[in-house]
Amino acid sequence: MSSAAGTRVVVTGATGNVGTSVVRVLSEEPEVVSVRGLARRVPEWSPPRTEWSAVDLASERSDLAGEFAGADAVIHLAWAFQPTHDPATTWRTNVLGSMRVFDAVAEAGVPALVHASSVGAYSPGPKDHAVDESWPTHGWPDAAYCREKAYLERALDTFERDHPGTRVVRMRPAFLFKRESASEQRRIFGGRYLPGQLVRPDLLPVLPDIPGLRVQALHTDDAAHAYRLAVLSAGARGAFNLAAEPAVDAELLGRMLGTRRIRLPRTAARSAVAAAWGLRLLPASPHLFDAVLRLPLMDCARAREELGWRPEHTATEVLEEFLRGMREGAGERTEPMRGRKAG
Repeated sequence: MSSAAGTRVVVTGATGNVGTSVVRVLSEEPEVVSVRGLARRVPEWSPPRTEWSAVDLASERSDLAGEFAGADAVIHLAWAFQPTHDPATTWRTNVLGSMRVFDAVAEAGVPALVHASSVGAYSPGPKDHAVDESWPTHGWPDAAYCREKAYLERALDTFERDHPGTRVVRMRPAFLFKRESASEQRRIFGGRYLPGQLVRPDLLPVLPDIPGLRVQALHTDDAAHAYRLAVLSAGARGAFNLAAEPAVDAELLGRMLGTRRIRLPRTAARSAVAAAWGLRLLPASPHLFDAVLRLPLMDCARAREELGWRPEHTATEVLEEFLRGMREGAGERTEPMRGRKAG
């Protein structure tokens, strides 16, 4: 799939949580000779063999095919989580923007497309055992994030049918965290003014234990290595689940934080989230909360066996690192990832 000179990769959404890790990993890979990062705002950060283009996927005037010309692979990561109160806006950016990416990949004749899907694309599933990549991907229809991820799974089904010569990989990672993403994720999900310094065990007398709140986590750098392997593995096609062990629930968090758990009914927790979201005090919507309670646990055997992928961090280590980043106001040298303490 790559030229004699090496592999050339274009990364959309290159300045966000996943993008910064993917760009860094690719820039350190000897087989990759060039990385082009696409983002709405070009950063000051400049890793080796990396160049930047200012591109807005939501704009019909963007020349994506021109940006993709000569690439051996496109990694599509760009995604807007906000505004949750205006799903038409996120649909235009996430769904219509992604379909422009798919069309441009075909127009430019790029041999490989690696798309960032998500555990959020999966239909509701079990919490007591893991499912593989054959689990249905219809999402939780009430949550915009899940609707959009599921719709793009269908769009890729059509793309693969119409462009059989393009190798398509769909990454379905669990929740992705790293120290440097703490400020960005606090703003996206907790709100701009949520003080990260409050995430301390001594300030958490009890921890809510909500039925169904059992999810998986993964270090963003470990996900980035999976993307690297997908680009360089000529036989890699289809979907790959990505997650670390163990599964995260109130029991694990309670042990990690040294905090006593208290059972909280789903309805009470959802009512609190809905009230805060309705008052625009909390960016994360109650619809996403509903989806999280229904997400299945994922079996990652296919990524291990076919890509040779192994996460280097446990889920516990990931969360400990992320919480440290929250308290420190950690960030990166890109606009979406800028560090900031609040409070």
